[in-house]
Amino acid sequence: MTDDAIPAATLVVWRDSVAEPEILVVERAATMAFAAGAIVFPGGRIDTADRDLAARLGRPDDAAKVTAIRETIEETAIAPALGSPIDPNLGRALQQALIEGAEFADLLAGHQLVLDLDALTPFTRWMPAFKHARRFDTLFYLARAPQGDWQPRPQPGECEAAEWASAGALLDRIERGEASAIFPTKRNLERLAQHRDLPSAIADAQAHSLETIIPWIEEIGGEPHVRIPEGRGYPVISEPLASAFRA
Repeated sequence: MTDDAIPAATLVVWRDSVAEPEILVVERAATMAFAAGAIVFPGGRIDTADRDLAARLGRPDDAAKVTAIRETIEETAIAPALGSPIDPNLGRALQQALIEGAEFADLLAGHQLVLDLDALTPFTRWMPAFKHARRFDTLFYLARAPQGDWQPRPQPGECEAAEWASAGALLDRIERGEASAIFPTKRNLERLAQHRDLPSAIADAQAHSLETIIPWIEEIGGEPHVRIPEGRGYPVISEPLASAFRA
């Protein structure tokens, strides 16, 4: 990943439902330094312990996948991509232990759990280059929700809320001003909203390049817009600068 940006990973957890497919999102706490109060997919920075665990699993290049799974459990108590089904109560116990500082590798070993890193499909990679307090180089992954009745529980202090919702419903709430999201989240919600099932979203991911998306500012119709490249699977590739980073 790029040296001058913080390496990070995030996970789009997909759940089939009767009406529309739903994805897992959190609302970041208003006190957070980055994207305060915004709806985002669970995720965070890749830390040394994630790299060490990936190396011990013989998958040193997949530390970002370890991060995406760990952060999802810590922020929501939803535990995807484990080798076998577990009870949602164990998901909550894992979340609490992570919040209290337990090592992810120790928790997995203690509960005889195995990460299924192949259950995560790379979806996209973003690195907004604008002058924010923090700059992230983020890998996005797709994964199916675990089996069972999993209800998200937001991590205290980090997340105001956590929920399952369709991409279309989230975009409607953002448009009405009932929720906020930053530019990359909005573009990815629009892309996800095109798909009715996870195989379709995975096929879309596999059909497009994973080259890092670095938005830029371009004058369109006399007004500055934030833009991304064409041909990357996104139905909307620009937005006025005035609204692009509202959160």
